[in-house]
Amino acid sequence: MTAAPSALTPLRSPVFRMLWLAWLAANITMWMNDVAAAWLMTSLTDSVMMVALVQAASTLPVFVLGLPSGALADIVDRRRYFATTQLWVASVAVVLGMLALTDGLTAPVLLALTFANGIGMAMRWPVFAAIVPEVVPREQLTGALALNGIAMNMSRVIGPVVAGALLAGAGSQYVFLINALLSITAFMLILRWRSEQRVSALPGERFVGAMRVGLQHVLQAPRMRVVLLRIFLFFLQSTSLTALLPLVARRLGGGGAGTFTVLLASMGAGAVCTALLLPRLRQNLGRDDFVRWGTGLHAAMSVVVALAPSLWLAVPAMALAGMAWISTANSLTLAAQLALPNWVRARGMSIYQMALMGGSASGAALWGQVASLTSVRTSLIAAAVLGPVLLLATRRWSVGSGADDDHSPARPRAAPEPAEPIDPDAGPVMVTVEYFIDPQEAAGFNAVMQETRRARLRQGALSWGLFRDAAVPGRYIEYFLDESWVEHQRRLERFTIADAGLRERRLVFHRRAELPQVQRYIGDTVPQ
Repeated sequence: MTAAPSALTPLRSPVFRMLWLAWLAANITMWMNDVAAAWLMTSLTDSVMMVALVQAASTLPVFVLGLPSGALADIVDRRRYFATTQLWVASVAVVLGMLALTDGLTAPVLLALTFANGIGMAMRWPVFAAIVPEVVPREQLTGALALNGIAMNMSRVIGPVVAGALLAGAGSQYVFLINALLSITAFMLILRWRSEQRVSALPGERFVGAMRVGLQHVLQAPRMRVVLLRIFLFFLQSTSLTALLPLVARRLGGGGAGTFTVLLASMGAGAVCTALLLPRLRQNLGRDDFVRWGTGLHAAMSVVVALAPSLWLAVPAMALAGMAWISTANSLTLAAQLALPNWVRARGMSIYQMALMGGSASGAALWGQVASLTSVRTSLIAAAVLGPVLLLATRRWSVGSGADDDHSPARPRAAPEPAEPIDPDAGPVMVTVEYFIDPQEAAGFNAVMQETRRARLRQGALSWGLFRDAAVPGRYIEYFLDESWVEHQRRLERFTIADAGLRERRLVFHRRAELPQVQRYIGDTVPQ
């Protein structure tokens, strides 16, 4: 048997290594900002709800702006777009630092600027998620995603440690100003990357149309739908621990910024150690196993942290919670990446991140409200109970059963040239495909055509239908509509090896020697 590649193998690629360092710097700034904002909020207001809303404000933009940012990352130059996100984050950090230096921060202003910082995160996450599979081979994708998790969790250690030291010794304003410096450093690293330009003879997709196709692709992908539900439910439960952690720290080990930093860093350290082992662990455990055990372990450790009488018990519990968190999140991210072709990857991953952050923002608001009505301890325990209950209720929905489809590009059979020139914006375009099958095989043919329907819609078709000839037994007409002639040509570019396999399964049912006849019709205007 071939040994599992090390999680560090992708770092041998100079391109991935440079982008990974930029990602690490970007995430350090995110954690430093969130830690400083959460701790500063406890000084600006006594409201438990406002403290919990700091995390909601930092994650809600990803839910609101995820699909637009994913569409932009798929249709514009990804290098420039990635660099622009870092300039945005640097600008927000400068404003925060200046206001903190002049004592101009209030609780509502801090919440608004935390939301603005979250916009930067909403913009940069989809484009980085789309870049990774481009720069590493498929067999190293698990390791690359684990390294991304390591970057996220190293930042969970480094960011809080640096922020905590600055909070204790200098002040929150210096945290924000150092954030600006790190964001500019990440910007310079990104500019050094020379991305490979995507070549197409067709004009670029339109923004609104790109969003429609991205959303439609995800809705018609059964594996992606399950992944989205799983990540939403996991973060709905697990975010209670991080959202309420500043309040947990207040009652442990003296209740200072150092206690909060130690707890958060312990969670990050546990995640980093586990991420290094994930490629080896995957030899014996499937993605569903990681989700089940990760959800259960995180829930159990949340209860331990809620009931811990001292920091000495809470710290190892936080480390185990970090191990559970990275195992579950990495498994679901891997499932999402493998379910998406490259042409729609940023849009698909942005919707994935919307589900993640939607669960996180909803959880922060929900458990903050529960804590304000009862207590922090009760809220943490309630969240811990909910996670396994939801997992049990959805136990039949798998993110890892069966083989993953191969979404590598494949050229379809060449379409005949049109008899006359066609305006690229002319449309809609109706395509019909004629099949002759054995009527006794109708049930099997219909099952394959249901998969065909989902595949056509994933590629961007507006509608699809299948008709049976009333006069000729076994004669079927499949039709689907594309928005325009250029969108019809674009759909042909999106043809993958998985689509080719599905086409061969359709042809098994066709009983004529010649291939199914394909006709294309352009929408015309009828005078009133």
